[in-house]
Amino acid sequence: MAAAYKHEDKASSSEREDRLKKLELLKQQGINPYPAQTGRDREIAAVIAEFSSLISSQTSLCLAGRLRSKREHGNLAFADLADGSGGIQLAFSKKDLGADSYKSFLKLIDISDFIEITGIAFLTQRGEKSVLVKEWRLLSKAIRPVPDAWYGLKDEDERFRKRYLDFLLNPELREVFIKKSRFWEVARSFMKEKGFFEVETPTLETTTGGAEANPFKTHHDDYDLDVYLRISVGELWQKRLMAAGFEKTFEIGRVYRNEGSSPDHLQEFTNLEFYLAYADYEQGMKLAQELYQKIAKEVFGTTKFTTKNFQYDLAGNWPKLDYRSEVLKQTGIDVIKDTEKKMVAALDKLGVKYEGDNRERLVDTLWKYCRRKIAGPVFLINHPKLVSPLAKALPNDPELTERFQIIIAGSEVGNGFSELNDPIDQARRFSLQQELIDRGDKEAMMPDWEFVEMLEHGMPPTCGFGFGERLFAFLVDKPVRETTLFPLMKPRKEE
Repeated sequence: MAAAYKHEDKASSSEREDRLKKLELLKQQGINPYPAQTGRDREIAAVIAEFSSLISSQTSLCLAGRLRSKREHGNLAFADLADGSGGIQLAFSKKDLGADSYKSFLKLIDISDFIEITGIAFLTQRGEKSVLVKEWRLLSKAIRPVPDAWYGLKDEDERFRKRYLDFLLNPELREVFIKKSRFWEVARSFMKEKGFFEVETPTLETTTGGAEANPFKTHHDDYDLDVYLRISVGELWQKRLMAAGFEKTFEIGRVYRNEGSSPDHLQEFTNLEFYLAYADYEQGMKLAQELYQKIAKEVFGTTKFTTKNFQYDLAGNWPKLDYRSEVLKQTGIDVIKDTEKKMVAALDKLGVKYEGDNRERLVDTLWKYCRRKIAGPVFLINHPKLVSPLAKALPNDPELTERFQIIIAGSEVGNGFSELNDPIDQARRFSLQQELIDRGDKEAMMPDWEFVEMLEHGMPPTCGFGFGERLFAFLVDKPVRETTLFPLMKPRKEE
């Protein structure tokens, strides 16, 4: 039998040893502490819903779940049983069970054990809905107890490390993830209702396209080839599908970025990206706005939200905000005309940290400083070409692009553009990105020359748009880590 972990306190270790002894006693009595089958015939919620008819009919019930409490009163004991649907009180009578079975339950069964019971519904003298147990059977012996709901798992690291206990002790947290499932369900149904074809594109790539981010690197043993985990949901692949004649595609999938963590950022997360042929970014904005409003109404029942003390309403038509004008207004910097030296001086004066001194990174950092003051929702438009290597240039101003970002609560929660389909221009921009990589910029976009070859065969005018689970985190006003079932944790160091 494995020893207790070194980080456990003496009380927890003693409790574990006591339960191990009970486990051995159960085995000695011929009781299987971990049977594979159960006869459960209904969930607890169904019993509660049909309680009156179950009492009148005296229907025999078979329930299963985890014991959450246990209290003895002489020849009568009470316990609370919980399953995924709810909880109910159980009554154990020495007279009904027999002396041996009653004694075994009291002495060998602990809070947190899973049991199966057969019994009938009844109301206590205080009117509490309960089940009188006629038979019980152990389904799973818990060697460690579940912490007390009030005192246990207050430390954030412990909550994330033992997420299964966090969900068990915080039913409202489980509701967040039920809502998150609905969030993606509504998004998927919206895309299909609009005639989009759901696709799956590679998660392992020889070059990472579709975003500017530092990728995770791994090795393909069979090909003896270094590959990367994707940083977008198949942007360059879905554009290939546009060239192939698929005019409406979307994908919901995992994305990986080897970057820092924050309340708004994770290294692994879920995104949705769609691509629409014969459309530009104006049509993309209309479709994205409609999608967000549908999610708000169907998942949350409202269009009004509060995130990070920002209050905003997703209803109506969202205003547009000019990138260059907003940065100039807030920082005094013209991102098209001003020098890198002037940008550095402005960032230093504002007390903003930045990495590197290349123009692209400085411009992006200036905008991110400005972004945090905007409640939204707004469409940020007219991004400089330098920070938009995959977007079409504006016909009347080649230094700017047909790109839009959705800004809510000081952050970007959606990104789209009229996709660049000029192979000559795309090759030129990829060359500029390669120069940034050669100068040490880890977030610059890797050139994909096979993608350029595809463009030479021809790709129709296309709008692409993507958003991720950060939007959901904002709408529930929680850090994105809190809305992740099992966030990555460093292994605990055992002393």
